[in-house]
Amino acid sequence: MSSPAFAPGTPRLAQRPPAPSSAKASAAAAEALIDAGLVQRCNAGDESAFVTIMARHRARIFTVTLGLLRNHADAEEITQDTFIRAHRGLARFRGDSSLSTWLHHIAVNLARNRYWYFFRRRRQDTLSLDCPLQADQDGSFADLLADAGPDPAQAAARGEFAELVDHCLARLDARHREILTLRNLLHHSYEEIAVILGLQVGTVKSRIARARESLRAELAAACPEFAPESAPSTWFLPARASYGRPALALS
Repeated sequence: MSSPAFAPGTPRLAQRPPAPSSAKASAAAAEALIDAGLVQRCNAGDESAFVTIMARHRARIFTVTLGLLRNHADAEEITQDTFIRAHRGLARFRGDSSLSTWLHHIAVNLARNRYWYFFRRRRQDTLSLDCPLQADQDGSFADLLADAGPDPAQAAARGEFAELVDHCLARLDARHREILTLRNLLHHSYEEIAVILGLQVGTVKSRIARARESLRAELAAACPEFAPESAPSTWFLPARASYGRPALALS
């Protein structure tokens, strides 16, 4: 039976758009074609082509590795290793699968190896410092750690005391200033100072002791709290236990 003829002026049915699966396949084929061209360029010696490959696929590879490892630092490292492996083996890439699939396969293997490496060492029982304290908060475990540096008050006290020592050191006679500089600023041993100054080691020790007494006297004259009878532990701000910082001290 022949198909019925349309009467003049009767609109024909519009052509149906391709199904979503068909459109997705077409997009994947186009992406694979672009990748194939980039692989050819890279194997021909065009290094910029591999940079383009990394830019095109890095985000997806990182998503895969992060999903497997649950650690940003490890995922970044495995993503980088994936492209290193790919660069080394690109000449052997035969195109049996898409470049995206090939890269995905490399990333998954590396991530699995990393996971089992740490699993055998029970790393799964630890938490990253970047791990959030709670799902609805931005804070991480790193925020609970003590700051290794001095707080502003301690830093200011240390700077003021260093300036005071420099001022008092400049007021000493040349021999005392020289030997304290060698010992306390340049950190030479007694034996090294003896060789530099042409003195006996015993003479070096006694001269350093007298130089320190002179410096202490200059400090006491400038600031009464540094008087000889005061304890050095009272010269500085105490450490704050909540910060876990050591007390400032002068050796």
